[in-house]
Amino acid sequence: MASVGTNRKKQRLRDVSAATSAGAERKRRKLPVAEERSWQKAGSKLNEEISSDSEPDSPAKKKSNEAEEEIEETPQEKKLRLAKLYLEQLRQQEEEKAEEEAFERDLVAGRLKEDVLEQKGKLQRQIAKNLQLPDRADIRVLRGHRLPITCLVISPDDEYIFSAAKDCSIIKWDVKSGKKLHVIHGGKKVTEESHGHTAHILSMAVSSDGKYLATGDKNKLIMIWEAATCQHLYKFTGHRDAVSGLSFRKGTHQLYSASHDRSVKVWNVAENAYVETLFGHQDVITGLDSLSRECCVTSGGRDGTVRVWKIPEESQLVFYGHQGSIDCIQLINEEHMVSGADDGSVALWGLSKKKPLTTVKQAHGLQGAQGLEQPCWITSVAALLNSDVVATGSHSASVKLWKCGEGFRKLEPLFDIPLVGFVNSLKFSNTGHFLVAGIGQEHRLGRWWRIKEAKNSICIIPLKKTVASNIEIPAEGS
Repeated sequence: MASVGTNRKKQRLRDVSAATSAGAERKRRKLPVAEERSWQKAGSKLNEEISSDSEPDSPAKKKSNEAEEEIEETPQEKKLRLAKLYLEQLRQQEEEKAEEEAFERDLVAGRLKEDVLEQKGKLQRQIAKNLQLPDRADIRVLRGHRLPITCLVISPDDEYIFSAAKDCSIIKWDVKSGKKLHVIHGGKKVTEESHGHTAHILSMAVSSDGKYLATGDKNKLIMIWEAATCQHLYKFTGHRDAVSGLSFRKGTHQLYSASHDRSVKVWNVAENAYVETLFGHQDVITGLDSLSRECCVTSGGRDGTVRVWKIPEESQLVFYGHQGSIDCIQLINEEHMVSGADDGSVALWGLSKKKPLTTVKQAHGLQGAQGLEQPCWITSVAALLNSDVVATGSHSASVKLWKCGEGFRKLEPLFDIPLVGFVNSLKFSNTGHFLVAGIGQEHRLGRWWRIKEAKNSICIIPLKKTVASNIEIPAEGS
């Protein structure tokens, strides 16, 4: 065993000496000049790369170092970090959900509040202060009827206008293009297929769902049409004189009709049925209107009264105020209305008072020779539903817009829109973006005189607003 160890030591010594001699041999051997320079360059580059570790870290290197530090977290730390992140996400989701629910609650509460105010007749949007006088060039004129327009209505979606005239015809218009979409001929052109009117059409109404159109004429007839196609559906008979007023109860197919026979009748259009008749006026009824309550309002011509008919109770409230024949009436909301008379006065009413809340006399000025002046008749009124804006028409060459102020206790003029002729019908669009006027050379109920320079036409008047306004406040003191 001792000899083996000695041999190993000897072998190691030989290897060391051989390596030493080889190194000395390399030192003695001279390298070529080009090869030596290349080695020197390589050595200098190697030195540079090594020495770069001592320079400041670049941004990329810092990021990689930070990433390495992040990666080097323990499993427990990672679990804790992910748990915190998950809890933060849950908290944010809950906050967003709570905000959405609060927003929806506010919307629902706002709608409910609006519905309650509307039912109570205390919803009044402040629109008047933002209205501007429209440019005359922006007023569109639609020509189609040969004789004076007597009545018109706007579809609930504001896309169509239905108009009727003394020529016994009915025209459906497209609001955007101003084109005639359908014409129901009347008078001598009536055939068994067309079922048109054979006498002057004095009144019309469209249901709140846009399904039915009703028209009434001087021949005591009420015609029911499908509004979309203008196809004839039913004919209602029963009145003993001209049908001067029609209105659908909002949200239903219950139809109210008023006549020169001094009666108000109730019909169920969906079932093609007559319901009942109400009496009370002492003179011809000249106008009628209704909203969502089961009641309607009428103007009684020369009996000098405005009446509110409570249909279920078969009772009526009687209001006095005008001095002349009350020729037109319109509800502003469930508790307030506006009326016009041939004595030139415009009146605002509240259902809780038997006298007008306010009256404007000679609202459209005077006419006639000096010393024989008479007030211009009020031939039509319109109200922008649940707002503070009303419009009145006459034969004074203008339509007037008014603001209802101080809880309907004041009627303030806004501006005049020039229109020549008898303004026999006025209607605001449901959105309040435009006003439509039906113009004629004669009054809708007679031929007392003609305005020759007038044109029998439909005028679409855009309503410009400075700032959009939809503020709702309860109407006070009525």
